[in-house]
Amino acid sequence: MQLLPSVVAVVRDGECLALIQMTLEAQGIEVLAARDAQEGWDLIQRSHADAILVEAELENGTGLLRRIADWDPGAQVLLLTEHYTEEAAVDGVQHGACDCLGKPLSPETLARRVGEILDEARLRHETLELDERLLETFRFHGMAGRSPKMLETFARIKRVAPHYRIAMISGATGTGKELVAHALHDLSPVSARRFAVCNCSAIVETLFESELFGHVRGAFTGATQDRAGLFEYAQGGTVFLDEIADMPLTTQSKLLRVVQNQELQRVGSPEVRKIDVRVVAATNRDMRALVAKNLFREDLFYRLTMVELKLPPLAERKEDLPLLQRHFVEKFARSYGKRIDGISRRAQGVLSGHGWPGNVRELENVLGHACMLAETEFIDVRDLPDYLHRAMRGAVGSEPDLMPLAELEGRYTQHVLERVGGNKLHAAKVLGISRATLYRILRDGGNAAGGPLVDLLGRMPAGARLRIQ
Repeated sequence: MQLLPSVVAVVRDGECLALIQMTLEAQGIEVLAARDAQEGWDLIQRSHADAILVEAELENGTGLLRRIADWDPGAQVLLLTEHYTEEAAVDGVQHGACDCLGKPLSPETLARRVGEILDEARLRHETLELDERLLETFRFHGMAGRSPKMLETFARIKRVAPHYRIAMISGATGTGKELVAHALHDLSPVSARRFAVCNCSAIVETLFESELFGHVRGAFTGATQDRAGLFEYAQGGTVFLDEIADMPLTTQSKLLRVVQNQELQRVGSPEVRKIDVRVVAATNRDMRALVAKNLFREDLFYRLTMVELKLPPLAERKEDLPLLQRHFVEKFARSYGKRIDGISRRAQGVLSGHGWPGNVRELENVLGHACMLAETEFIDVRDLPDYLHRAMRGAVGSEPDLMPLAELEGRYTQHVLERVGGNKLHAAKVLGISRATLYRILRDGGNAAGGPLVDLLGRMPAGARLRIQ
């Protein structure tokens, strides 16, 4: 059985409330009524209605609008007022309302406007369901991406995984090299066997050979018993050598024998042991430059790069940013046991303006931090690390001629408004947009222009937010 669409009406005027109930219930819409701000707030939280009507003359009505916008930035709030003016409408929009209607209400106008809001809510719900399915489509073994570069990477992993014996993954720090290594292993015929990891930058040089190849009792001081190395531990499976550029040259020569002949000798033992392992190496450095400087063995380099996968930095796949945001928000919301529906528009503006030198790992850390701090169902600017705010201020301050498109739109709209003496209807005609769109730009951009983007974002109403799409 399909549930009726519902509307919460927080209206103290009994005659107006009766008109709302009669008009909307005749359209098959359930009306839940409250007579004061506190009762309305309790009802809104309990009901999760599709739309909300709030009387502007209500005591603490502005405070109610702000609470609603902080609690659910996607809420559709229609403001009802006895003193309708364009300025009152803009003020209501800036406090989180989506539109403003003057009283006495026209039943036809009320039914039409609420119907439009409910249609928008239904479309948004359907869009979110499609987004969830889209995200599932573009998830790949713990990674997410729909940019051409990442789709090609995913396709290469699928093609290579069943056949490779040795592979090299290159990419900047934080691009997800270990995830790719796991994907290669998981899609290979040895996925049921061990996946052993060695971080080459974390091993003391004198212990390298023992860690990788093992040792026998008495091989060196402290070797009190025989010990298998990483390659023997991973027998039949995969060894992942992360940051392989940090491996000493002496160890590189022994590694070459292992990958070429699939055999090794424990430190202090003449016995040759046969092994059967796949090797995946990873680096964030320019290996060809290291080879040219004789800091890495050329023969080992060519052996390891029989199959090479290069991961692009996040700055080269910015189209993946919304998808990755949704991916990590869902991940951390589950991890923390919190309901987080998305990211506010102003927070998205800060995230999209950042250069992401730490790549996907940095984005993951930022959103993990934000999800932990978020007090509402949407991540807002206040939940983001401070360094993102400072970086955005510095970028805009140092490049005064460069600014985000949304800010440019807001500034030009303000310019037109000033030129037409503040007449919003005239300004909308000059700009070639509807008055509702003009209100949206004013709401999203704030009324003060000329400052850095983050300052503008900080003055935007809490209701100016979007669900992740």
